[in-house]
Amino acid sequence: MRYLCFLLLAAWACTKQPENRPAASPSPPAVATTSILADALRQLLPDSIEVVALMGPGVDPHLYKPTPADLQRLQQARLVVSHGLGLEGRLLEALQATARRRPVVEAGGLVDETLLIYPDRQTPDPHLWHDAGLWRESTYALADTLARLLPELAETLRRRADRLADSLGALDRWAKDELGSLPADRRLLVTAHDAFAYFGRAYGFEVHGVQGLSTTAEAGLHDVQQLIDLLVARRVPAVFVESSVPRRSVEAVLEGCRKRGHVCRLGGELHSDALGAPPDDSYAATFRHNVATIAQALRTPQP
Repeated sequence: MRYLCFLLLAAWACTKQPENRPAASPSPPAVATTSILADALRQLLPDSIEVVALMGPGVDPHLYKPTPADLQRLQQARLVVSHGLGLEGRLLEALQATARRRPVVEAGGLVDETLLIYPDRQTPDPHLWHDAGLWRESTYALADTLARLLPELAETLRRRADRLADSLGALDRWAKDELGSLPADRRLLVTAHDAFAYFGRAYGFEVHGVQGLSTTAEAGLHDVQQLIDLLVARRVPAVFVESSVPRRSVEAVLEGCRKRGHVCRLGGELHSDALGAPPDDSYAATFRHNVATIAQALRTPQP
């Protein structure tokens, strides 16, 4: 099953309380699987609707298993939004069960398939948010779906979607300006796992990950050696760890480069599959952190 089918169900009703009946308890929240989606929902939904993220900063969604508290949140949610496209593999069963009771929207499934990257021609890459321009289109599609689910909020959703789109468009233009001055021979981005293909396509980088598209698969010795050969041959000045992935595979690559006489630095920590902790705890701040970290590390001359 390539991705979880989302259910376009009727919006929840706002029922007027009889005069002598106690006030209703706080309304159930909208639940997002990741902090990235939670940030988008907070930008789109009215402030009166609480948004809860199952996964916080530094959490790897490829490996994440739902806790009892998560299952309870899913059961009590008004609406659930996931990325889909295989990102939250170990949450799939819980999301399918939830979809039988309430709306579950798979944000990745709303994107035009022609805009997706298929590394193996079958499995789509779910890491859309690393291209701010594509994330802009993704959040517009999400807003349209939410407007159909919540017709009473349609006007608010579309107004807030326009505001978010303006912000993401400016962020995309800033990234292109910031990265545009890097020479061609510095545009090779090596990270802990293969999460930055959309970034590479949008901003003109050749991208390689020590691990593959998902962190569920360990990097093989042959793959690590090939990457070391590439870094040495191209004299790449820096590689990057990720906040949601253990450092050991990147450290093994750095050690292999040193043994070959090439000093390749650790360029910094990128946020790949989750937003950062404060002050990088919004999509915009996290994206700016990643772009600035990459630009500075790859611009700095090799020692």
